[in-house]
Amino acid sequence: MTPAADRWWNGGVTIRGYQIPNFTYPGVGPAELFGAIAAQAKEADASGFDTVLVMDHFFQLPMLGAPEDFMVECYTLLGALARETSTVRLGALVTGNTYRNPAILAKTVTALDLVSGGRAQLGIGAGWFELEHRAFGIEFGTFTDRFERLEEALQIVLPMLRGETSTFDGERYTTEGAFNSPPPVGRIPVMIGGSGERKTLRMVAQYADESNLIADERDVPHRLDVLAEHCERLGRDRSELTVSWQRSACIAPTMDEARAELRDGFLRRGTDLDSLAEAQRDALLARFAVGDPDTVGEQFERWMSLGIDGFTVNMPLNGHLPGRVTLLGEVLSRVVT
Repeated sequence: MTPAADRWWNGGVTIRGYQIPNFTYPGVGPAELFGAIAAQAKEADASGFDTVLVMDHFFQLPMLGAPEDFMVECYTLLGALARETSTVRLGALVTGNTYRNPAILAKTVTALDLVSGGRAQLGIGAGWFELEHRAFGIEFGTFTDRFERLEEALQIVLPMLRGETSTFDGERYTTEGAFNSPPPVGRIPVMIGGSGERKTLRMVAQYADESNLIADERDVPHRLDVLAEHCERLGRDRSELTVSWQRSACIAPTMDEARAELRDGFLRRGTDLDSLAEAQRDALLARFAVGDPDTVGEQFERWMSLGIDGFTVNMPLNGHLPGRVTLLGEVLSRVVT
């Protein structure tokens, strides 16, 4: 196992993940798009982030823009970013299980591990965005069906990532002697995204190395307690799991610049913050840390006190501006140690 591959599998590591959730930037067309994305990944790689993550969707999500906004296919993009970076892990936040046959997903993530020198991460979830399923002719199914599919998929993908041959006869998926050669460079960590108490967190305890919570601040301590209960019931050592929490940031050298970029970013998406009632504005910004480095650092320090191990952070409003990812990476390097 190479040092690059080995460094990520040590159990209980903290997380400083940078997610790139949108690909529509002012004045940037298709020809310039990859350069704008790669610039963010390079800043993350050099400034203290340990992971770079991208969306696994085909349309933009409603909370981030219009469906027709740019959305780049996940694993092709990650493979290209592997050649633009040198230390960060690379993965999806998170792969929609419904989009790919699980045995093929194992091959795909392994290919990413090979081209990145052992830096691939598998982030996976049940899938939820019905519009793109309908548009692309992908079976959506019921909530229960999607989670049953996810659990079957994990029983195929994980053995294949660990060097085992998969023969599986499930309700949704089957394999017969499926193998994965060449194997990954190292041990590919598995993150399950979401916060559902009965299904998602139980699968985290049973199958995953990492959990990425998407939850309101007031709910985080309870979700951590639920995860611990699942671990105890399944005989899993809770300390083996790393838990990150998804947040957003709008950071700039000064508070005035950060506030201006926040307003401008929301205006590009059709929302005038100044026209909203205070309660609406507070609800919209509840997941954001906004301000200069000191202010943003204080916010993340407070969030760390909830008991999480770290964060996955996106910058949908100003991450494309040169230097902004670097500022955030330096702040998180001080906060998450």
